[in-house]
Amino acid sequence: MKEQPETRAVILGEYIVQQKATVRTAAEWFGVSKSTVHKDVSERLENIQPELFAQVKEVLEQNKQERHIRGGLATKRKYELKRQRDEEYYANRQ
Repeated sequence: MKEQPETRAVILGEYIVQQKATVRTAAEWFGVSKSTVHKDVSERLENIQPELFAQVKEVLEQNKQERHIRGGLATKRKYELKRQRDEEYYANRQ
């Protein structure tokens, strides 16, 4: 995404609001670093489109409050997948 920083900030902000996306998700989707996304939506966007900035800030704050839950769910999925693979491995060995 080789846009001007101001244009990129608006595009990233709109994506985050529409998708309720995290900084990490937006960075991955647009092929830029998390630092770039964070700088664009937390610094540049405030001066360009204050209304959009307020919406993005809400989404990011909600994501911040929920991150421990997502982390726990990811860990749970990790170990469920490991258990499933182990069961398949041992079933195939017999």
